[in-house]
Amino acid sequence: MPICLVVEGLSAKRGEDLIFHDISFVLRAGEALVVTGANGSGKSTLLRVLAGLLAAESGSVRIDGAAAEIGHPRELCHYLGHRNAMKHELTVAENLSFWKSFMGDSPGGAGKDLEDATEAVGLGGISHLPFGYLSAGQQRRMAMAKLLVAFRPVWILDEPTAALDANADRLFAELVTGHLGAGGIVVAATHQPLGLEARELRMTGFAGVGGMV
Repeated sequence: MPICLVVEGLSAKRGEDLIFHDISFVLRAGEALVVTGANGSGKSTLLRVLAGLLAAESGSVRIDGAAAEIGHPRELCHYLGHRNAMKHELTVAENLSFWKSFMGDSPGGAGKDLEDATEAVGLGGISHLPFGYLSAGQQRRMAMAKLLVAFRPVWILDEPTAALDANADRLFAELVTGHLGAGGIVVAATHQPLGLEARELRMTGFAGVGGMV
């Protein structure tokens, strides 16, 4: 059964201030939402609430059509934030192996093996290198490979193309398009166009939210 991400009446605070309120949307299998807005408008906060990393002030996030054993929507989500969340002193393979084991596969799919994942981000053959040896762009690509080594149908991406050149931007767009084509769901906050057909949610910050496009 295809999954469906359902967000209803979502509100969140930063300190004592209500940064956004009453956000609602539905994303079905194969659909993407791009979250836009100025710095401080609440994009990252919204994504962290969706990923289960921050508590909402009110409202709910659920995934319809999920397997019965799924206790929380975060069990079906990959979150890629501003930081790559990879240890510089470990090799790329050691980092990806950790994430593959830690995240595990959600019901209904299987992640790629490590070498296939690094090939998919255009960096095959260097997984033996310490992560800290890589350039900023290479590090970001390898962080993308985390999305591939463990199967999670919902990708939540915060500025995913930071530090990438134009070729890597296109490669990332292809990865996301492939994920959507396989029935996945993507929510991405970005200042840059991702080259995707997607709805848009404009955030204005401090309890203001723009419209859906």
